[in-house]
Amino acid sequence: MENEKPQVFPEIETTIQSLNIKDIATDRKKTLQPLVEFLQTKILNKSHIDLNFICTHNSRRSHLSQVWGQTLAFYTGIKNISCYSGGTEATALFPVAAETLKNLGFKIRKLSEEKNPVYSIKYAKNVHPIIGFSKTYDDDFNPKSGFGAIMTCSQADEGCPFVAGAEKRFPITYEDPKAFDNTPYQAKKYEERCLQIATELYYVFTKAMA
Repeated sequence: MENEKPQVFPEIETTIQSLNIKDIATDRKKTLQPLVEFLQTKILNKSHIDLNFICTHNSRRSHLSQVWGQTLAFYTGIKNISCYSGGTEATALFPVAAETLKNLGFKIRKLSEEKNPVYSIKYAKNVHPIIGFSKTYDDDFNPKSGFGAIMTCSQADEGCPFVAGAEKRFPITYEDPKAFDNTPYQAKKYEERCLQIATELYYVFTKAMA
């Protein structure tokens, strides 16, 4: 009996199936197209793909992008891809970002309790968890060369016009949900941003595999 292909957790699959890539504006698709083409070339050449999602503090948007990137690559069948994240400085993965992922079906465990905790983030049973913690984009945990650098915030995009070791750099920026911290809109806005990132990466990966 053949082993069944591992699937993402059911709650995550429900989330993915609810994503509507038709909602992505034409101008935004133009912003995403260079990343689509980068992936298509790598897939065609059967090359390993490293993506490093970068923002200022590696606390919110870059982590959400890393987690969805790895999850959606698995879901869409892209092989040999590793997604990373980093900042121009290290702080900590913001707890509300982790909680938002948990609410959408990810299984999250905190592995350490220091100021910059390490998290295990699982999206499927039979795959290695994503390791989440705040780090600089050039940390030893991350690739040193040949990677695609995705700039997920305008501050990092403007502050890092050159990313050492990157094969290509992609400015794909998102509004910071931090603006709604400690407000009645916090949970809603974090989920909105999380789902926007998921929708756009789902579009990118499905188009790259087309």
